Amino acid sequence: MKTEEVRILWLFVFFDLPVGTKEERRHATRFRNFLKDDGYMMLQYSVYARVCRGEEAVDKHLTRVTKSMPRKGAIRSLQVTDKQYARMRLLLGEQKKSERIAPQQMVLL
Repeated sequence: MKTEEVRILWLFVFFDLPVGTKEERRHATRFRNFLKDDGYMMLQYSVYARVCRGEEAVDKHLTRVTKSMPRKGAIRSLQVTDKQYARMRLLLGEQKKSERIAPQQMVLL
């Protein structure tokens, strides 16, 4: 496959998991750790994204998410092109010390 034929996609995972009990917190933490270990970056506490090379990679990672998801809670996914991802804007009110606009990054695959 030629380099120009590779379509770069971003896969977003949004989740709302219960954390009322110790066991639920443990499951939610395991799921977040799975996402980080699988190459996702945290955009917000329950919003993670990762870059994928083509539809097959998106399908592979969605299968992994499905196998790792807790029994309770809601998880959604969304895929966007690299061009659409680049149009994302970070809008901040009062900027906290922990929130800052990251420098532009080049993704190497």
